This record gives sequence, C-alpha cells and structure tokens, in this order.
Amino acid sequence: VQLQASGGGLAQAGGSLRLSCAASRSIRGFPTIGWYRQAPGKQRELVAAIRSDDSTNYADSVKGRFTISRDNAKNMVYLQMNSLKPEDTGVYYCAAYLRSAPAAWGQGTQVTVSS
Repeated sequence: VQLQASGGGLAQAGGSLRLSCAASRSIRGFPTIGWYRQAPGKQRELVAAIRSDDSTNYADSVKGRFTISRDNAKNMVYLQMNSLKPEDTGVYYCAAYLRSAPAAWGQGTQVTVSS
C-alpha cells in the first residue's frame, strides 16, 4: 500500500489543522493506522493510532486536542488537530501496521505552529 499525507501547513497557536492520509488501496486489512510526528532534532513519536474496531489511543501530549478517525469506504485516515501549540511543530507521517509494527509509511507533511 502507498500512503500520502496532506493537510499540513502553518498555523498560529490555538488554531486547527486537519491532516489526511490517503491509501492506495483498502485500509480494512490493516489492524492499525497511526499518525507519527518528528520534531527537529527529535525522534519520531507516535501521536495517535486507530485500530480496525475504531478504538484509539493518543500520546499524552495531544489528548483532548487531537482526534484520529478513519473512513474505510474512502481509504482515508484523518487527524484533526485543535488548540495547536508550538511544540506540535514537526513533520507528520501516517503509517499502516501489519501485526504490531508499521509496515508502510506516507511521505510526511510539515506542520508549523507559531506562537
């Protein structure tokens, strides 16, 4: 599967962005889809994940502000980001899991939050 992330850009602190991850084929076969981010000089970290039963989990730093969702009919996964903070700045990637680890990655979309 090929994944393409989009929707990044420049936002002010307190603002919102919605990221989209488009898959080249059905995402039903992937048990989990995750959004990761990599800030400058830092390791890539898992921000949010959604499983095939629509259960979700979030990094503590984004709980209550970010929402991950999936549309199996459109082969899309979304990340709604509200109340953005400068520390949310980074390149955001979507990833499709097989078993318990990412097996495919999107190309990343830059999110920059200004204070």
